[in-house]
Amino acid sequence: MVAARVTVNGEEAPIAPAPAHTTVLDFLRERGLTGTKEGCAEGECGACSILVARPGVDKPTDWVAVNACLVPVAALDGQEVVTSEGLATTGAPGTPPVLHPVQKEMAVRGGSQCGYCTPGFVCSMAAEYYRPDRCAHADAEGGSDAEHGPNGFDLHALSGNLCRCTGYRPIRDAAFAVGAPTEEDPLARRREQAPPAPVATEYAQDDSVFVRKDTLAETLRLLRERPDAVVVAGSTDWGVEVNIRSRRAGCVIAVDRLPELRELRVGPDAVEIGAALTLTEIERRLDGEVPLLAQLFPQFASRLIRNGATLGGNLGTGSPIGDSPPALLALEASVVLADADGEREVPLAEYFTGYRQSVRRPDELIRSVRIPLPLSPVTAFHKIAKRRFDDISSVAVAFALDVRDGVVRKARIGLGGVAATPIRALATEAALEGRPWTAETAEAVAPVLRDEGTPMDDHRASAAYRSAMLGRSLLKLYTRTTEAVSS
Repeated sequence: MVAARVTVNGEEAPIAPAPAHTTVLDFLRERGLTGTKEGCAEGECGACSILVARPGVDKPTDWVAVNACLVPVAALDGQEVVTSEGLATTGAPGTPPVLHPVQKEMAVRGGSQCGYCTPGFVCSMAAEYYRPDRCAHADAEGGSDAEHGPNGFDLHALSGNLCRCTGYRPIRDAAFAVGAPTEEDPLARRREQAPPAPVATEYAQDDSVFVRKDTLAETLRLLRERPDAVVVAGSTDWGVEVNIRSRRAGCVIAVDRLPELRELRVGPDAVEIGAALTLTEIERRLDGEVPLLAQLFPQFASRLIRNGATLGGNLGTGSPIGDSPPALLALEASVVLADADGEREVPLAEYFTGYRQSVRRPDELIRSVRIPLPLSPVTAFHKIAKRRFDDISSVAVAFALDVRDGVVRKARIGLGGVAATPIRALATEAALEGRPWTAETAEAVAPVLRDEGTPMDDHRASAAYRSAMLGRSLLKLYTRTTEAVSS
């Protein structure tokens, strides 16, 4: 097997002798690329943002921004990385490098003071700069809205980057001032070629091994041999365990590039989403085809996290405050579990068995998520958190209602943050079905929803607050749906 290597700013670099748990952040800093910085070690500040060449949606390659503090460097074996230092281009002999357009705008518009967060902002901004479908955006009055510049720049691209001294206005000004890449731009031209193909990896150092197999069948056989292994895709959860809790694993198995886990199919009876597709890939490939997921994605962490996080990972952790389970419960989704002998399909409502526990066995992987069709037409995702974006839910509520002739024919409601597992609001569903969809019904059933689950007091919210938010969410749903109809 070829020695593990990663291409950084156009130059190949061996990963050895870095320990198997080494993050991309630490690997880059050891090589003197100190623009990439550690701020939080949890994927919340974006100071470590880098660009990675990934399979594109509109072009063969997308430049994707990810948190270098979370990703094991062994996961980028054979892959291609660009850091803030690699964005500038070499000038004539004896002259300094030519700033990248994003770097130039940040400089001339005062987008940097202490500079600690600046390289991360620049990399996240560069990923949006190179987004192939970015184009001029205007609202009904002919100007740009609060979250999109006239150049089509989506400020959500920076939602995972924090700045504590510059202030965001000059950073936004820089983002809204960048133009389109020129034909001579080497990173723009790079998008026209395929990204590096995944390579089989077996990187062993210090009694630990990081493994990526070529196929799902090989991976499942290995998982049966090593049931103690930690399975990772985007490492947005495991990376925090490594950094904050100093956890180590004897064997880490990567599944993020397995082709069998990266399929997305929309058929006549179901939408099937591969467990290793990132949330960004799902969002862009579905393009609003599942409206409830389209409402969920912008509220799920940040773009940096969504560029690595997967549905398989979010369900695999079994967290009661994961954002995707409530939406998938409301959509009546099921998970396809695979082992070395075959597959089985489990309704998500029967998947969770306890706090961070599920019916999935240690030798099984989540291969895909299936959402049955047709979809209920009235949907909403309500996330109650202290911050609008990039925060953990105190309560999450997902609705999917089929309302015909003014009557609720079917109701499915998923809840997160109010019990040891994500749950369906079964009593509320039963109370709604068969009743007219009116303000009186919403008022009458809201107390039922208030009493669903077993909310608790913690540092995010009190049990009383969580219950109150449940009741208000149904009233909010009714108000929003009637406003949409009347408008």
